[in-house]
Amino acid sequence: MTKLAEKFLTAGETFLPGNKVQLRLSLVALLMNRNVLIEDVPGMGKTTLVKFLAKATGLDFRRIQFTSDLLPSDILGVSIFQKETERFIFKPGPIFGELILADELNRGSPKTQSALLQAMEEKIVTVDGLTYELPTRFCLFATQNPRGQFGTYPLPESQLDRFLFKVSMGHLSKQEEHDLLASGSRLGKIEELQALLSRDDLKNWQSDISKVTTTTMLLNYITDLLHSTRNKDDYFGLSPRAGLDLLDAARGWAWLSNRDYVIPDDVQNVFPFVAAHRMFSHHSLSVNQEQSRAIEILKRVPFVKE
Repeated sequence: MTKLAEKFLTAGETFLPGNKVQLRLSLVALLMNRNVLIEDVPGMGKTTLVKFLAKATGLDFRRIQFTSDLLPSDILGVSIFQKETERFIFKPGPIFGELILADELNRGSPKTQSALLQAMEEKIVTVDGLTYELPTRFCLFATQNPRGQFGTYPLPESQLDRFLFKVSMGHLSKQEEHDLLASGSRLGKIEELQALLSRDDLKNWQSDISKVTTTTMLLNYITDLLHSTRNKDDYFGLSPRAGLDLLDAARGWAWLSNRDYVIPDDVQNVFPFVAAHRMFSHHSLSVNQEQSRAIEILKRVPFVKE
């Protein structure tokens, strides 16, 4: 990790105290052009986190507020007939940005939620039979309220599997909460923040992460973790895509730890955030309960040295 990356994370902690892990995971997702789901009750700083990322990177930021009456065309865009040329002209929707905040995603209808699936996986959208490419750097950060809140629709398994990480913000310590009360909301101060990272920084660091190496023993460990989640009665096991995501996330965590190789600690640090929301259960679980179940798997599966 470079000094510039450390500066980025330190600046983030001034706006989001007590969320060091969430900031590190968010930076990994940004560098790898991936998606993040943030679940927590209102007022915990979910939107503040994404706004900080937008200001600190200078990426083209778009916010989509999900409501029950939002339509897929409100997100993707529409083809408008132009009378002068007698042709249809495509008007891009807010999805055509670099950093997207899908705010309260689970308040949108299932049809509207599914409008994001192609963009999240393939970085393209199809409208009226025509395909349009999204920007080279495209990251979607979605927030959602805990399941069971009034007016929410659960996200389908296929969509959850497209999020690299699922995190919660968590509560502040007594001292952090005292400092927040003394200084007031930091949300307004984010608007004064100057960009700390450039697109070239993100591109170069992404290349560095792709060069982080792994060993056969490490790959065996990840394979053991994946297989330990399968053939269970109370939840579904992890998909091959989850395994690839786990390896990518471990590489990113290793790079942030100033290493060009992955160790078991890297896998263990990211596993709850990569795996917990993908082990789909018939029972409604909170994000903390999901992660506790993932941590239990880590305790049961040893790293075997050959």
